[in-house]
Amino acid sequence: MIQKRITKEEVNNLPIGQFEGEIVLVNSLEQIDEMVEELSFHDLIGFDTETKPAFRKGVYNYVALLQLSTPEIAYLIRLNEIGLPKPIQRLMEDSDILKIGAAVLDDLRALKKHAADFKPAGFFDLNDELKKVGFENIGVRNLAAMVLNFRVSKSEQVSNWEAPELTEKQQLYAATDAWVCLEIYKKLQYQGYLDDLFNR
Repeated sequence: MIQKRITKEEVNNLPIGQFEGEIVLVNSLEQIDEMVEELSFHDLIGFDTETKPAFRKGVYNYVALLQLSTPEIAYLIRLNEIGLPKPIQRLMEDSDILKIGAAVLDDLRALKKHAADFKPAGFFDLNDELKKVGFENIGVRNLAAMVLNFRVSKSEQVSNWEAPELTEKQQLYAATDAWVCLEIYKKLQYQGYLDDLFNR
C-alpha cells in the first residue's frame, strides 16, 4: 500500500536513492541522432530541466539542461551550448512517447523560449495528475519517498547549470531527477494507482 501523504521528517529519515545507470552528457550536435534513436525505442521516458538560478529580480535565464531518461540511460542535453535541435524537438512533440515529469508546464513554457514553434505533446505531469487520485503531497522529493521509499537529494538544485563543466554531483542530481519521475510513474501504473486517470 502506497501512502498518499508524508511529513518532512518522514522524508528526511529515508535513505538516499539515486540513478545508477549510464549518464551521457550531450554537448555536440553529432550526438543527437544516436540519442534520439535510442529514446525512440521507449514508450515512457523521464523528463526534467535545469536552469541556472537568478538571484536578482528581473534577471531571466534560459533552460540550460534538458534531461531525458530511460531506466538504463540518462541523457543530459546542454541546451545552453547546442540550443534545442529539431530532432529533440520532434521527439518532445511525439504523442506516442510519454514524457513523465513534475511541474511540467513550467518546464515546457521555459523550453519554448528556445524554440518558438515548439508544440509539446505526450507529457504526463505527476504533480497535476496525482492530485486527482488523492495524493496530498506532491513534488519529486515527496513522491519518491512515498512511492519508492527513498529520499532524493536536492543539494545541487541551485548550482550553476551553465558552468563550463558540470560536476559529477550535478550530473548525478540531474539524471536522478528525470529517472525518478519515470520510476514513480511505472510503479504507480503497475500497482493500479493510475487506472482512474486512464479510464475516464
